[in-house]
Amino acid sequence: MEESTATATATSSTRYFSIFTNYPLISAVTAFTIAQFIKLFTSWYRERRWDLKQLIGSGGMPSSHSATVTALAVSIGLQEGFGGSHFAIALVLASVVMYDATGVRLHAGRQAEVLNQIVYELPAEHPLAESRPLRELLGHTPPQVVAGGMLGSVTAVTGYLFTRIATS
Repeated sequence: MEESTATATATSSTRYFSIFTNYPLISAVTAFTIAQFIKLFTSWYRERRWDLKQLIGSGGMPSSHSATVTALAVSIGLQEGFGGSHFAIALVLASVVMYDATGVRLHAGRQAEVLNQIVYELPAEHPLAESRPLRELLGHTPPQVVAGGMLGSVTAVTGYLFTRIATS
């Protein structure tokens, strides 16, 4: 009886810690992290100053959202096959996220720019004159999304090659 309890406990522990060996999840998180760090440097290159908010902010080059969902989709395809339903789900998710980044979020950011300019030009006595500016960097241009997708693909393939080498 004790042996089966110990085996059940070991199996349960293994199941919980298997998240640390989940190749698609690791690929997605790695791609996101790399993209955010790249944004820090692209921001410095453009503005010649370090902006640590780039590590957690949205928008900018490359798209970390695109990198994340592309890495997830490609790694699932490499691990489970590109003909499976898991890959189909991940591919549709990636397509929606990338479309949203260049469509809705990009235009919402542009509208925020216009609204901020309108508020800036209000007379000081206007009740909205002291309102906080809206965030303008929300979405991505198509090149930023493509760069994120390429980063995600490279991250997933690199991770796949590492796991193949490590297990052989």
